[in-house]
Amino acid sequence: MNETARFQRNETTTIRKINYGAPRISSSIVLGIEQFALFALYYLGYGVPPLQVGFAQSMGYLSIAVSQFFFGWVSDAKYTKLGRRKPYILILAPLLGISFIFLLLPGFFLPDLSDKTALFGWLLVWDIIFRISYAVTTPYQAWMAEQFPVGERPKVSQFQNIFGYLGNAIMIVFTLLILTPAFEDIALTPEVTPILVSVPVLIFGLLVIIFYLYIALTMPTEPDFKKESTESTNLITNLKIIIKNKNYFFILLMAGISSFAWSIITTVMLTFVEIVLGLRGLIYYIVAVFLIIGFIIFLYVWRRLIQTKGKKQTLLYLFIFAIVLLPTTLIGMIPLAANAIFGTIFILIIAAVLSGWNLFPYIYMADLAEDDEKRTGQLKAGIYAGFPSILLNIFQAFGPLVIGVILSLQDITVGSSTYSFGLVLWGPICSLILIVAYFFTKKFVKLDFDWEKK
Repeated sequence: MNETARFQRNETTTIRKINYGAPRISSSIVLGIEQFALFALYYLGYGVPPLQVGFAQSMGYLSIAVSQFFFGWVSDAKYTKLGRRKPYILILAPLLGISFIFLLLPGFFLPDLSDKTALFGWLLVWDIIFRISYAVTTPYQAWMAEQFPVGERPKVSQFQNIFGYLGNAIMIVFTLLILTPAFEDIALTPEVTPILVSVPVLIFGLLVIIFYLYIALTMPTEPDFKKESTESTNLITNLKIIIKNKNYFFILLMAGISSFAWSIITTVMLTFVEIVLGLRGLIYYIVAVFLIIGFIIFLYVWRRLIQTKGKKQTLLYLFIFAIVLLPTTLIGMIPLAANAIFGTIFILIIAAVLSGWNLFPYIYMADLAEDDEKRTGQLKAGIYAGFPSILLNIFQAFGPLVIGVILSLQDITVGSSTYSFGLVLWGPICSLILIVAYFFTKKFVKLDFDWEKK
């Protein structure tokens, strides 16, 4: 008897589906800000050396690699009076919101912001705590398999994605239109955090706590379904099952290799725009609007390509697009009279690349889970949701570390501007990484399954 048949999942209301998907808006906001703006905030705003900022963020990636897998596995294995997933949501969600606030608002808590060593220690500790507590999303996501019957899951996933996109839009608006322009003010008077920065940060942190606690307190506790054997809860046994799924493992390697590049892009993008392109004031706001519009437009373009060309071919197109266009960062070696024009083009390239990649993880992980269920008939939602974090975050950990190293390279003077040579090199470096990802994907990865056609 399959695990999926052990207890009856009743049909649910639309309100329940919406409630379940709503926390994605808050977690998308805080993770997006941490990924896109934290490096630039501490480097440009608070003056922490780039190598230290990169090291701190790398430790954060390694922390989430362990924590997401651990909380996925343990929430599968241990049933409590609150069920399998609720206890971890109740513990981790408040920690996630609090750590986000502490990360973004060090001026509220540290007495001397001229002490760069203290700032580095603050960033290191709270980014690790933030990343560990972000593992709340693993038992949360695994909960779908127990809360909703299989026929309802696509609609639930649709709500999750809608809330996730809405969260990303709010994050982009805040990061580009409010936080980044405030870096100069923070650098001049770090002890005074602009109210336009502090109030939204406090709201975003509180929203994480409110949304996740709300579903933990209102969603029903799932029944305790019995395992066929103790092997189904054995960590080593489950790891062996996962690793034997070669396509699953190849896709994780592909995502890991390419995520090295994506993490570099998200980490250094804002620093490049502000320092190399020198975009400030009204021009910066115009370019930011193009990023938001471009992100929305390209989401539709890539989705249409997936429908017409298939997932693997579209992903290969995405890699080629990024490989060819990311080296345009080399233009930073040429004095530009029209930075606004190139800035707009560059930001549209970034919008196209990131929007395309953001479509894929939800799609291929859902497909892989269904493919595995069709072959084995087993429900291992937590460990399948958590295991990818090990490889992905180990790869991603190198991104900020590499950025820290290359931004420590010798400065170059271009026209009237002086900046690290690394701010020019990161585009070609990302292209080289994605060339490896392209050929690996083309040779080893399968993203389109025969059962999809039936």
